[in-house]
Amino acid sequence: MSTFIPSANAIERRWHVIDAAGKSLGRVASLAAKVLQGKHKPSYTPFLDTGDHVVVVNAAEAVLTGQKEEQKLYRYHSGYEGGLREERAKDLRKRRPASLVEEAVKGMLPKTTLGKQMYRKLNVYERADHPHQAQKPQSLEVQ
Repeated sequence: MSTFIPSANAIERRWHVIDAAGKSLGRVASLAAKVLQGKHKPSYTPFLDTGDHVVVVNAAEAVLTGQKEEQKLYRYHSGYEGGLREERAKDLRKRRPASLVEEAVKGMLPKTTLGKQMYRKLNVYERADHPHQAQKPQSLEVQ
């Protein structure tokens, strides 16, 4: 008996909504990464993108536990000498709160072209409203 491998047209993609209000950032990100990869499906295949679309709402209200709000640093480099920039989580939350969730989910996905393809199915919004009502997304509860 051979192993079942789903074809591209046999992969069924659904839409899911995760409400991050009052939830831990890591728990929201790990649930989103699991659904984006398709690990919640019985047809999961590591070398195929079998995942679903994820919409994260209320990203501005996601909680960082402990002293992470003051101590966690987000670093990026411009490419020039001395171009390392650092920003604390509290400052990044003021400037662009959705990027906290985006960076957390991106770090949990594979670092390959397949991971980039999965990341494109993530939509993060600061508030509760989103333009994806026509897709009839199902609600996912963070534990």
